[in-house]
Amino acid sequence: MSHQSELIASDIERYLKEHENKDLLRFITCGSVDDGKSTLIGRLLHDSKMIYEDQLAAITQASRTSGTTGDEVDLALLVDGLQSEREQGITIDVAYRFFSTDRRKFIIADTPGHEQYTRNMATGASTASLAIILIDARHGVQTQTRRHSFICDLLGIEHLVVAVNKMDLVAYDEDRYLQIVDEYRLVMDRLEARDIHFVPLSALKGDNVVEPSSEMPWYDGPSLLTLLEEVEIRHDQNLRDVRLPVQFVNRPNLDFRGYAGTLSSGVLTPGLAVKVLPSGTTSQVKRIVTMDGDLDAAFPGQAVTITLCDEIDASRGDWIVGVDDQVPLRSEFVADIVWMHESPLEPGKLYDIKLATRDLAGKVVAIDYLVDVNTLEQRHGEQLDLNAIARCRVELTTAIPVDDYRTHPGTGCFILIDRLSNLTVGAGMIHSPSDAELPYEFRKHDSKASVVWNRTTVTQTMRERINGHRGCCVWFTGLSGSGKSTLANALEVELNRRGYHTMLLDGDNLRHGLCKDLGMGEQDRAENIRRVGEVARLFAEAGVIVITAFISPFRADREAARALFLSDDFVEVFVDTPLDVCEERDPKGLYQKAREGKILDFTGINSPYEAPVKPEVSVNTEIMSEQDIIAKLLKHL
Repeated sequence: MSHQSELIASDIERYLKEHENKDLLRFITCGSVDDGKSTLIGRLLHDSKMIYEDQLAAITQASRTSGTTGDEVDLALLVDGLQSEREQGITIDVAYRFFSTDRRKFIIADTPGHEQYTRNMATGASTASLAIILIDARHGVQTQTRRHSFICDLLGIEHLVVAVNKMDLVAYDEDRYLQIVDEYRLVMDRLEARDIHFVPLSALKGDNVVEPSSEMPWYDGPSLLTLLEEVEIRHDQNLRDVRLPVQFVNRPNLDFRGYAGTLSSGVLTPGLAVKVLPSGTTSQVKRIVTMDGDLDAAFPGQAVTITLCDEIDASRGDWIVGVDDQVPLRSEFVADIVWMHESPLEPGKLYDIKLATRDLAGKVVAIDYLVDVNTLEQRHGEQLDLNAIARCRVELTTAIPVDDYRTHPGTGCFILIDRLSNLTVGAGMIHSPSDAELPYEFRKHDSKASVVWNRTTVTQTMRERINGHRGCCVWFTGLSGSGKSTLANALEVELNRRGYHTMLLDGDNLRHGLCKDLGMGEQDRAENIRRVGEVARLFAEAGVIVITAFISPFRADREAARALFLSDDFVEVFVDTPLDVCEERDPKGLYQKAREGKILDFTGINSPYEAPVKPEVSVNTEIMSEQDIIAKLLKHL
């Protein structure tokens, strides 16, 4: 809807001309659940007089049955149009609204706040130049606030407005507003966007949305609408590097051959020297053809057909670029991927990839790291679940032109499509080729040496696929003589018989080599278990089921070993055989020596054993047979 103007009645053609030449700002509203995104848009439209009378009457009627604001009109219903959205009082799909003021045209995308709809939020953000990050003044910065801020930054949105909403519910308290600003500044430090503004407001009451609020005299900044009208976006576009992905070859007759597409960046003019990628063939632009006649220049976002001075081979998926532009051709690159499907991303699996106008096949060969949206820290991961974000290494079936997303958002992004269901399962943003050439990454560590983490192309998932099963660690713990080694050996025999790849690490055996320099004191025992945990992790990453049999008496040491694995890849087996039974068995005569004082620090006699609190499996060799125990373990695995 357009704003009201006196020109509409007096000089409609002049009004339409002015309206056509206004800047267009696309922006999104995002944030956590119930932060007031839809209400804010409704208030923005209402207070700037952008709602027709019949629309206002309709939402007034709907407010009585589906509203969440008591006796007041629920303005959120303007954009929450789905029945399920109104029933639950939430946003599910992305809702778009158009409006304009005297100074600018706007397209708003109202995006959902629930984590399960993060993929919808990313869709809305993909075409936006500005994002309004809403924060509930009562709750402050939430996980979704960080997630949406990171996704906006990932998608190259350079302008952020942090709107601290529902200030009326905290009595318009300045201290609370400043506290939230300080909280968000910690998030800002991890973002590349530098044009960030803060506005305290109440979408329900209209404070600081269109007009300045009398309730917050301590805030001397502009209202939200003023910020939206004044933000400078003209310099956001790349007008330097020409990128025209060819959508189709326009050949209506024998005398005309044109290459049609939407100009992604740069400025096209007749006579401009260009080349076609990936072939590298050069020519010059002859004409820029549109339905309204030939153009003297074409700018980003315009759909045009160009003709060239030479008859050259160019087809759908090729790029027409400036003749001097250095665009690398690569079959591998690094990208940030947002996963959008319930089934996790499978490294090594072939997906259809759509990049600009080119369709081809490719796969993710490795996940360098996942991004923890709670802290924005990087962590190790072997798969990508729904709504997860990761830095990945992508391999294509053929070499294509590759652009960095930060400088060329139109040609630096791609989507992944499942080849069976034809569903879009992920979206990716390409990093510069130089990033892909780094063979290592920096990870936090407590090593005394100055080291980096060297990347490997072959991942645990790929090894597991070859082995036919997942790698994991089965950790037997219990007193000496409880039956750990016997059970560990029997489990390996049965797994090996069934065709599983296994490795048994026995406590006594490792002290012959890897741990031969360690004694039996508390400090040496802790180091012994640390070394075993690290070795076990290496076997698990090789896709092997590693079985360990160690007394490992201290709970903290076992938990440290567990922390090296993913939650489902560590199985603690407590062999809960009573001390008197173990001492009666005494297969190595160690209990007798400990009683005689010949062995110090012997677990169960003069050194404690800390039993597991919640082991995955607990067994007792006194009352259970070996066959029953192995059957129980196999059922758990």
